[in-house]
Amino acid sequence: MNPISLVVLAGLGFLVFFWLKTLTPAKRTRAIIAIVLVIISLFVLLMALTGRLHWIAAVAAGLLPFARRLYPLFIRFLPFFNYLYKKRQNQASSGNVSKVETKILSMRLDHDSGVMYGTVKQGPLQGRELGELSEQEFIQLLQYCRQHDGESTRLLTTYLDKRFGDSWREDDIPNNDSANNHSHHGTMSRQEAFDILGISPNSSKEEIIAAHRKLMQKMHPDRGGSDYLAAQINQAKDVLIND
Repeated sequence: MNPISLVVLAGLGFLVFFWLKTLTPAKRTRAIIAIVLVIISLFVLLMALTGRLHWIAAVAAGLLPFARRLYPLFIRFLPFFNYLYKKRQNQASSGNVSKVETKILSMRLDHDSGVMYGTVKQGPLQGRELGELSEQEFIQLLQYCRQHDGESTRLLTTYLDKRFGDSWREDDIPNNDSANNHSHHGTMSRQEAFDILGISPNSSKEEIIAAHRKLMQKMHPDRGGSDYLAAQINQAKDVLIND
């Protein structure tokens, strides 16, 4: 393989890697499976076009006796692998993701990548994921939030700023007579505070402070973060520390 081909493949690899980081965990898993299947299909097609397909059959036949011996071991240790998978999922859901719920939106913030993703809970776009919406649908959702819930308006504005910068504001039509101007901040429960900080309910005071500090380092307005999310993070810490 010539150097140019290697550079092209490396570039495609980086693009796919960064694209996968923007997806939700469920979509990321499906995307990885699809990519692996495409690579395998292309490899088999290449072998067929170059007349080397018989090599694959020979390798598969050679591995068959080993597969028969390893299969019982795989079945034996399958519960252990399942336990490790569930443990990893629980750690990811309790320590790496912050959750913010409003009347209209359910939002998640991945601590490692800083990517926000969420779902519409009610309204004309109910059940849709934010990552799938078009520009016009975002404006429609923003108008709906302004008419019904100020907290959702601020949360969606935060998402749009983080994802698109200021470019989306060029198509925005502000509505001054909206719920955004007379909404109120509700009382935050302890469970909501734990969800926002992305920690488990049995976390110690030191773990609460550490989670707050880590999130504020990424979401502080002076570092390109959000006023709304920073206020939510501070309120979550106060609820858990002072109660």
